[in-house]
Amino acid sequence: MSVQPQLEPVLRVPAATVRRKGLSREWVAFWHNPLAIAGVAILGFLVLFSWVGPMIYHASAYAYHLDEIVAPPSSSHPLGTDSLGRDNLARLMLGGQLSLIVGFVAAVVGMGFGTIYGLLSGQFGGWMDTGLMRIVDITLAVPSIFLLIFLNTVFSPSAIVMIFIIAVTSWQGIARIVRSEVLSLRSRDFIEAARAEGTGWFRILWRHLLPNTMGSILVYTTFSVGLAILTLAGLSFLGFGLLPPAPNWGESLSEGTQYVFQNAWWLIYPPGILIVLAELGVNFLGDALSAAFDPRLRERR
Repeated sequence: MSVQPQLEPVLRVPAATVRRKGLSREWVAFWHNPLAIAGVAILGFLVLFSWVGPMIYHASAYAYHLDEIVAPPSSSHPLGTDSLGRDNLARLMLGGQLSLIVGFVAAVVGMGFGTIYGLLSGQFGGWMDTGLMRIVDITLAVPSIFLLIFLNTVFSPSAIVMIFIIAVTSWQGIARIVRSEVLSLRSRDFIEAARAEGTGWFRILWRHLLPNTMGSILVYTTFSVGLAILTLAGLSFLGFGLLPPAPNWGESLSEGTQYVFQNAWWLIYPPGILIVLAELGVNFLGDALSAAFDPRLRERR
């Protein structure tokens, strides 16, 4: 009876203290990484371009100007017009909103489902872990492009449907990562101590396992955002994206390639550059997060 009061402070306080110090040190390392600053700057520019830009540049993204079809840049249309005479700059700004929202939300939805899936699989183990991982293997065996096209033809394309479709094809990776992290954590001393105190499995997941996997989750989610943006752009480029007249960068790029022999560069390069910038921004953030949260990479610095 006299041992229990002495063990509780030893088991609880140092673990929480180390976790808080580790998290602070990792975020300090992240913000001191030039890649993090570059990623934040690029994504900040894209957000300003897509949301603040329309407040300053008041041209309509849907108004037709049939006398200015595929017109080059001018004072009235700084980035020219498209095949229907619509202002290209206004459409790129509005398309950025849809591209970024769908990319970020799809990545977060896929991350949320994959994280819960991996936590449950790693925590319970045994036949449940085997069954859940076989489901992951089966879904990974189906080429994602075919699944994307199939789901896109079954459901009428919209922003919500595109988020669902991209999330359905992107959760398996984070599920595997979280599951492997949990399998390595469940035998640690602080988890054994929590079980010895009678802590329930849900509280162990929420208070111990999830916080200790957040580094890997953040890194993977960051890269998933870029993949989701590219997936939406690729589907739109192939004609399976959002229905017209809703613009997005992939649809703008796809339309621009039809005029490549007419030297209509304003329809090709601007959406392509914006897609590349979005991919670079999230990849820079992902690299910085990986360097900050991976102890092996942090020790090399």
